[in-house]
This record gives sequence, C-alpha cells and structure tokens, in this order.
Amino acid sequence: MKLLVTGGAGFIGSNFIHYWFKHHPNDEIWNLDKLTYAGNLENLKEFTGRPNYKFILGDIISADVTMPLVRDCDVVVHFAAESHVDRSIMGDIDFIKTNVLGTQVLLNAAKEYDKRFHHISTDEVFGQLPLNTKEKFNESSPYNPRSPYSAAKAGSDHLVRAYIHTHGLAATISNASNNFGPYQFPEKLIPLAITNLLVGKSVPVYGDGLYVRDWVYVEDHCRAIDLILEKGEIGQTYCIGGMTKDISNLEVIRKIIKILGQDESLIEYVKDRPGHDRRYALDWSKAKKELGYQPEHDFEDYLEKTVLWYQQNQSWWQRIKSGEYQQYYQKNYELRSRN
Repeated sequence: MKLLVTGGAGFIGSNFIHYWFKHHPNDEIWNLDKLTYAGNLENLKEFTGRPNYKFILGDIISADVTMPLVRDCDVVVHFAAESHVDRSIMGDIDFIKTNVLGTQVLLNAAKEYDKRFHHISTDEVFGQLPLNTKEKFNESSPYNPRSPYSAAKAGSDHLVRAYIHTHGLAATISNASNNFGPYQFPEKLIPLAITNLLVGKSVPVYGDGLYVRDWVYVEDHCRAIDLILEKGEIGQTYCIGGMTKDISNLEVIRKIIKILGQDESLIEYVKDRPGHDRRYALDWSKAKKELGYQPEHDFEDYLEKTVLWYQQNQSWWQRIKSGEYQQYYQKNYELRSRN
C-alpha cells in the first residue's frame, strides 16, 4: 500500500511513520510537509534514502502539489495542522489557512480520485468539561470549540463529514486526547517541563494549574489509526484516549519533577491564557468495541520513558531551542518558495 502522510515531519506524524514502517515495512510512504517551525526532518533521518520513503516539501493548500500526490497514492492520512493554542490566540490566519482550507484542498483531491481518507483531529473541538465530574466526551458530543485552534479543527472535521455525506467520500475521523512521547516540539507542556528542568530553568504553569487532561502515548494513537484504516467503518468517527482517570497539568509537572529528582520550587505560576479549557476527557469505548483498541502504554511508566528519551536526546531538543534544527533540511533539500 502507498500512503500519503501529510504533516509527517511533525510530532504525531513522524511517530506514525516510525510506527508504520515497524509494522508494515513493505509499504510505501510519501511524507508531504510544509516544514513550518514544528516540522523537523531530524525526526525521520533514519529513513533518508530508503526506497519506499519519500519526502515532499510542499503546502497542502496548493492543489498543484496535492492533486498528483493524492492521485498516485492509495490512502491519505491527514495530520497536517497548526496545533498550538497559544499561537492561535496570537494570530489565527495560518490556522484557518492550513486546518480549514488545506483540508478542503485535500478533500477535493481525494474526491476527484476516489481515495480512502483518514482525518486526525482533537478532543478540543468539543470544548471543555466541568471539573470534579465523571462526564467524558464521545463521538456524539456537540462541538463547542473555544479557541481559534479548536475552531479551525472543528471546521476541518465538518468539511470531512460534508464530503462523506455529499460526495460519498470514503473517509473516517479520529478525535484524540493529548498526546505525549518522543519528538514532541518543546513548546508543549510535557517536553517543555522536561527540557526546562534538565537545564535548571523554572517550569511555567498557567493560572492555578488545575487544568485537567486525558493523555495518550503517541504510539497508542498511531496504533489506533492503523486499526481505523483496517477495521473502521467508512463515515464514522472514533475517539482515541489513553487514560481511565484524567490528570491535572500541575500533577503532571510534579510527576516530572519527581522523576528528575528536582524541587517543586521550580514551578512558576504565570498569567493564565484567555479561554483556557478546564477539562478534557474522552470515552474511547466505541474504538474498543468496534476496533479492538486498547491503550498498551501506562501513563506513569511511559511518562518516565518519555523523560528518559529527552534525557538521552538532548542534542535533538537543544537544536530546536536554538533554531539550529532548521539547518538540517536546508542542507539536505532544495527549498522552493512557499508563496
């Protein structure tokens, strides 16, 4: 099978490519990525020169780029997105362009060539849940996005459903909870905390820190996508979570501090961000029942393994924080204009 993976140089996309070649070594992957700040080809350097892997520098918003790639693949696995809430608050135009218009361009290509299409989304499209309840989001939860990022992802989800119902597109959607693991860009909560602590810096915590999340280890998420492609019913949405009990951001940071043998005095409470959602939690029983999905990676154990990965790969995240990582693809690829 030949897969077109969009956003494959990002955190989840690159982990998906690692997962796919591990479990489907004879398949072919084309990785289409714009290489914004969050795209890092060092995540995939072991595949450079591999005959069944190809990197394409390009923007999903360009039909000239996407149409021939979709035409010649078997399946589109769509990760490409602007995904950082804080950045969407500072400026949302790139989120609308990539997440909404970029998805529409890909959907048009998939419709034109009758291709299988899987769209990766987020639990943030559902809004927030109250604290101190057992309520969880599921596939029937109403959409209530509360940030420009989640609104743009909600728009892309609605477009996928519209193409399913209007054009009969063979598509599925997955809404996943917060991912963690290797290769995550160090502006996100867990890698930011780890990398700051490793150099003796404080860890910023928004507001009171009592923002609750459901975490899924990135390899479990990738396996869930594999199951959806194999067994998922066309037109359906699947929620993909990882924990039976969600956890506050403050507790996550305290666990990281404990793993690293540091002191909680390094926690720095900072001004809260606007519209900060209090709680996310996902009910993934549908994926369990219909796909046989079950998280294999315990949060406690794999938080420790994630901390260890960042300890053992300090040059990787140090190059990101210095900006040096972008020189990797500048040396290895002829960059064309992104305009």
